[in-house]
Amino acid sequence: MLLNVAERALTLAIPKGEPRYVDSRTPGRHTFPMTTQTVRVGLVGSQFISTIHAESLKRVARAELFGVLSPTGTHAQDFAKKHGVKHAFKDLDKFLASEVDLVVLGCPNDLHADITVAAAKAGKHVVCEKPLAPSLADADRMIDACRKAKVKLMYAEELCFTPKYVRVKKLLDEGALGRPYLVKQSEKHDGPHSPWFWDVNRSGGGVTMDMGCHAIEFFRWMLGKAPGQKPWGRKKDVQNEQVQSHETPLNEGIVPLQKPRATSVLAEMGTFVHADKTAGDDNALITVRFETDEGEAMGIAEESWTKKGGMDDTAEVHGAEGVAYADLIQGNSIVTYSDKGYGYAVEKAGTTRGWSFCTFEELWNYGFPQEFEHFVDCVANDKAPLETGEDGRAVLEILLAAYASAGQGKRIALPFTTDVKRPIDLWKPKR
Repeated sequence: MLLNVAERALTLAIPKGEPRYVDSRTPGRHTFPMTTQTVRVGLVGSQFISTIHAESLKRVARAELFGVLSPTGTHAQDFAKKHGVKHAFKDLDKFLASEVDLVVLGCPNDLHADITVAAAKAGKHVVCEKPLAPSLADADRMIDACRKAKVKLMYAEELCFTPKYVRVKKLLDEGALGRPYLVKQSEKHDGPHSPWFWDVNRSGGGVTMDMGCHAIEFFRWMLGKAPGQKPWGRKKDVQNEQVQSHETPLNEGIVPLQKPRATSVLAEMGTFVHADKTAGDDNALITVRFETDEGEAMGIAEESWTKKGGMDDTAEVHGAEGVAYADLIQGNSIVTYSDKGYGYAVEKAGTTRGWSFCTFEELWNYGFPQEFEHFVDCVANDKAPLETGEDGRAVLEILLAAYASAGQGKRIALPFTTDVKRPIDLWKPKR
């Protein structure tokens, strides 16, 4: 089967000589070696993020939506019926005793560690939604349990699979921007869907925990290098290396990266609008300094739970020889005006009357199906994942340092250690 440019734009690596398949129903569908193994997936959770997980996994040919777990009422049964999941569970032990191969956590942060440890003991691979855990102790328990059980712990950071951001990284890696010195990432909306996010006893913090984790791993990924990668600041004119499209060659794929070392964090945060809902931060600015093999670089994160009008998600990469700007939502939408409004514009848009930014293929543009195709491939073919539990822990360490920085009003050096169970206690100590 011949692939057009759109279908091959984000194709993953396939060893030469191995058969491939393409599902043309999904835009930008990745291609993989064919395998007869089906990965049975069990979802933990039945709310907003688990719906995204289910809809994304439906687009992964080798994934089977085998089970869903929720202890609340008929949530699991209702979710299973709506999304075509084979089995509904209310009991964790029964869920883990089933034929599930891969457990996907879409539950509150305070449950991540205990469920991951139990899943590892049952011999299940785990995908954990961001952030990995509220505390370093919990993160270490998760990593140790999966290592001892010889199962994979994969960290769900979809920005590393977002097509537009993957293209930005491709520009950087091929030398178009030169040596990077500044990376910016911003995510803003008017607050989370589920009540537990507002409860710092369950979430561990506010917008920094919820969305700052995206930016931190975005910086680490963007500034990461594959083994043997050419320098960003190489002198050769890459104009001579131009191709007719930006498709990824079949011999170049997703591989674990050598990521930069974060050296310090400076943060400002506050609860400006939602003090009636949460003790957590609803806005945050975070600056992280990194040490790369080509010099120092800085990452700046802007996070908000108070921005009206739907989701904003943008990124910038500044290099010594160029700059790239990417607007994930407004830069990839249908600009629409309506007197009456309509059903859905974009995630967390409060109204659709008047002018709005109407999204399309939202999950694919965010990178969720690509992320889960990669994780399923890692399980099916025993590959090392791009995003691991260790990556999640590294992000958490930086988030904890950010809360400490905001609390102490100074830059915090890394590495950073603390035994707090809630990151917010580094900013607003318990009284």
